[in-house]
Amino acid sequence: MTEYAKFQPWLDWLDQRYDETLDRLKSWSAINSGTGNIDGLDRMRDAILDAFAELDATTAIIDLPDGEAVAADGSIAPVRYGKLLHFSRRPQAPVRVLLCIHYDTVFAIDSPFQTPRLIDENTLNGPGVADAKGGILTILNALSALERSPFANGIGWDVILNPDEETGSIGSAPILAEHARAADFGMLYEPALEDGTLAGARKGSGNFSIRIKGRAAHAGREFHAGRSAMVAASDCVMRLDQLNGKVGEATFNIGKIDGGGPVNVVPESAVVRFNIRVSNHDERHQAENEIADVIAAINQRDGITAELHGQFGRAPKPMAGRTKALFEWVRELGHDLDLDIAWKPTGGCCDGNNLAEAGLPNIDTLGVRGGLIHSDQEFVKLDSLIERAKLSALILMKAGSGDLPNALKKTEI
Repeated sequence: MTEYAKFQPWLDWLDQRYDETLDRLKSWSAINSGTGNIDGLDRMRDAILDAFAELDATTAIIDLPDGEAVAADGSIAPVRYGKLLHFSRRPQAPVRVLLCIHYDTVFAIDSPFQTPRLIDENTLNGPGVADAKGGILTILNALSALERSPFANGIGWDVILNPDEETGSIGSAPILAEHARAADFGMLYEPALEDGTLAGARKGSGNFSIRIKGRAAHAGREFHAGRSAMVAASDCVMRLDQLNGKVGEATFNIGKIDGGGPVNVVPESAVVRFNIRVSNHDERHQAENEIADVIAAINQRDGITAELHGQFGRAPKPMAGRTKALFEWVRELGHDLDLDIAWKPTGGCCDGNNLAEAGLPNIDTLGVRGGLIHSDQEFVKLDSLIERAKLSALILMKAGSGDLPNALKKTEI
C-alpha cells in the first residue's frame, strides 16, 4: 500500500457529499448574514449548528462584547456583533489544529444581492458562496471525513466561526488569539483564486477615523468667529495623502469625509476616515508615528481639535519560518490529489493575519475556488466543493497519522 492509499477510502467517501453540499450552499447563500444584520446572523448560526451536529463536537455559542464606531456627526456609537461559534474535539490530542472562517458577509440587509443563481453547470453566483459560506462547508466535509477515519484520534481540532470578520474581527480577535496559542497550525477558509492559487504573504491593515471639532458660526454675519472643521479636514486629508511613498510600501487611502451642512453655516464637525496597509511591523510603527504628527499638526490650528479613533486590526503576515514550512508541506500533499498548489502575496488581509501575529503558522485560503468577492458578481466553481474538502481532509489525516513535519510542532519553536 502506498502512503497515499491509506487515506484514499475516506477521500473517496467525500464524493457522495456533493449534492448535499451544493443544496446547503444555495440555502445558506439565501440567508442574509451581513455583519450588521443580527437577525440574519442568528438564522445563519442556527443553520450551521444544525449542519455541524454530525461532528459530535463540544459546542459553545459565545457573546462578543459590543464595539464602537464613529458616527457621521462625530459621536461615538455602540456596535453590536453576532455570536461566535466554537466547536472542539480531543483537546488533549498530541497535535492540535485551529480551523477558522467567518459567517458574516459584506451584503447589508437591504442589498439587492440576496439570492444565488447558477451561471453554468460549474459556476454558482450568490452572496457568500465563496466568501465564505463555501469555506464553512469545506470545513464540515473535511472534518466529517477525518472523524470517519482511523487517524482522528491523533489530532485534536477547534473550529471558530466568527460573525465580525468583514469589519475587522474587532470583537472576536482576542478569542482567535487565545486559541491560536494552543494550536500547532491553522487552516482558514477564505476562498482561493479561481485557478486555486492561495494567498501567501499578506499586508497588515488598519481602519481609522479622525474626529475634528471646530466652531459653528453664521457664514455671513459672523464668519470670522467660526472655525471650519471641514477646512481642517481638508488639511488633514492632504497631510495623510502625502504620506504615500514616504513610509516604505505603506499606503494611506482616504475613504470618506463626513461633515458640513448648510452652506450658510461654518461647519463645526467633520470626520476623516482612512485605511492604511503596511508590509511589515516597521512600516506599521512608522505609520503610527506619522499619524500622530498629523493629529498634532491639526490640533495646532486655531479653535480646532482632532482626535484619532481606530487601530491596526490586522498585523502583517510574512511568508517565512513555520508559515512557509506549512505551505511547502501542503504543496507536497497537493501532488497526491493532482493539485498544483501555488501562492502569491496580496495586499488583502483576513483572520490569518491575526493568527500569525499570535504565533500560529497558517494557510488562510483553503476554501473553495472562486472570485469577484464583495460584489454582486461573486462566484464559486462548483467542482471545487469536494476538491478543496479532500485537500483539507488529507492535511488533517496526515497530521493525525503522526506525519506532521517537526517544523510545525509547537515544541520546535
